[in-house]
Amino acid sequence: MRRALLAAALLVGGCTAAAEPQEETPVTFINPVHTDNFPDPGALLVGDTWYAYGTNGPTENVPLLTSPDLVTWTPAGDVLPEVGKWAERGNTWAPEVSTGPGGKYLLYYTARSTATNRQCIGVAVADKPEGPFTDDAGKPLICQADEGGSIDASPFTDESGERWLYWKNDGNAIGQPTYLYGARLSEDGRSLTGEPKQLLVNDAGWEAHVIEAPQMVRHDGKLYLFYSANAFDKEEYALGYATCEGPLGPCVKAAENPILHTSPAAAGPGHGFLVTTPAGESWLLYHAWPPSAVGSVAPGRQLWLDRVDWVDGRPVVKGPTADPQPAPR
Repeated sequence: MRRALLAAALLVGGCTAAAEPQEETPVTFINPVHTDNFPDPGALLVGDTWYAYGTNGPTENVPLLTSPDLVTWTPAGDVLPEVGKWAERGNTWAPEVSTGPGGKYLLYYTARSTATNRQCIGVAVADKPEGPFTDDAGKPLICQADEGGSIDASPFTDESGERWLYWKNDGNAIGQPTYLYGARLSEDGRSLTGEPKQLLVNDAGWEAHVIEAPQMVRHDGKLYLFYSANAFDKEEYALGYATCEGPLGPCVKAAENPILHTSPAAAGPGHGFLVTTPAGESWLLYHAWPPSAVGSVAPGRQLWLDRVDWVDGRPVVKGPTADPQPAPR
């Protein structure tokens, strides 16, 4: 009887088909990832949340978007309710945020100086990435008034913990050349500790009268200085990069520049910000115009996201991509 029961059990077990593993359907997304106006994005990952900071809108000095995945973005108010007392409201451009010592967050932003009537750079501080940030300084951090002003500040903390800041002089505002500058920051990130150094100038044909929007990135031990060039409200606006021997150069522009430019899907793509996901992927957030509405108030410059692959030490941007593509991991 026992043998009969065992045989029956084996027969039943042998006839039961093993469940086959189900393949997961890859999550995809379609650009733009934010269809409202959101120029000059700078981003930061804190915990499981991405924070993106943009140039001023009609009601916010520094509008904030938040996202769990770089794809789905939710407006989250104004992180800088009041600009520094050295500045006036209404021209708050290209903000970027970095972590500071003591659990603080540092917001580097551009605003109009009341003393010089030029765009200058300030730094504000907050306890949380969503602010509110406060700038209690009596004067801007950087203001090269004799060079047209200073804009597009971008902080960089190297592997050693040293802090650096990059920006451009606003020479195109007064008919002068534009340079990308770099300088070392103090440990608290609120002052410069060395003389600014010119790293690049607008000397390539595709750059025309201006280079701007620098971002220094270290990848596989090498330094890359990303930047944009040409008129921001034209389809000629595009993005390139240079390789640098150190945080203050020397830097050499890539021969294949620009690496992101107008396509049938998006016009004037630029002012990019490269991020690295928890899975180690590289993605580029940037703004671009709808091809039929370049320079228009509405919808303005929309937020795009495309993958960056590294091929033989060169960043290759897969975009502008308007077709469905796998979401970041």
